[in-house]
Amino acid sequence: YGMTRKRNSGSLHPFDPEIKKTLNRIRKSKNMHVELVENNNRALKELAMPDVLYQPWCIQYLQLEWAQSSELKSKLIHLLLKFYGLASEDPHKHLKEFHMVCFTMRLQGIPKDYIKMKAFSFSLDGATKDWLYLHLVMFNTWGDMKQMFLEKFFPTSRIAAIQKEICGIHQHLGETLHEFNKLYATCPHHQISEQLLLQYIYEGLLMMDMNMVDVASEGALMNT
Repeated sequence: YGMTRKRNSGSLHPFDPEIKKTLNRIRKSKNMHVELVENNNRALKELAMPDVLYQPWCIQYLQLEWAQSSELKSKLIHLLLKFYGLASEDPHKHLKEFHMVCFTMRLQGIPKDYIKMKAFSFSLDGATKDWLYLHLVMFNTWGDMKQMFLEKFFPTSRIAAIQKEICGIHQHLGETLHEFNKLYATCPHHQISEQLLLQYIYEGLLMMDMNMVDVASEGALMNT
């Protein structure tokens, strides 16, 4: 029986006298390819990762010793009332209460405005704290911070609405001047003269109270 030899379909590589160098070169090329793929995968992962660089804090403080700042924080925070920015809240009242708390803090070597700027963020919560954290303009003074706070949470539209309410004030049965004073206090910058305020109050009185005012002033209140 005759034997047949299966021929190799592939062609033979030519003889390489420096086979070791060639092998090292091939291995090095493969390693570079693997490293490139790993670097690409790493780059894609880094792109998918969230950016951990936070927006700079919008309040610029004076530089104080750590002990002073720590003492300030521990004594103040638990006394502060919170402001949430709700429609029923009064920003001016919040500032007054905040001022009274800060006024009680008299730490040697710490300016009053520094105390207010340092403590104000702890008196905010909810939407108001978000507003402060996302604010892009730098606050350099307490006056700047207070002004921007009022512009945000006590806008001109709200001022106009309170002015209109003051001008059209009407006394209801059982009401006293206390109700008017509460309304008046919500808008210190109403820009209404004292004479006009007296006129609006007088014209809005119930008839019985108006007669009592006329008797007490001998009719001179509206003749001045």
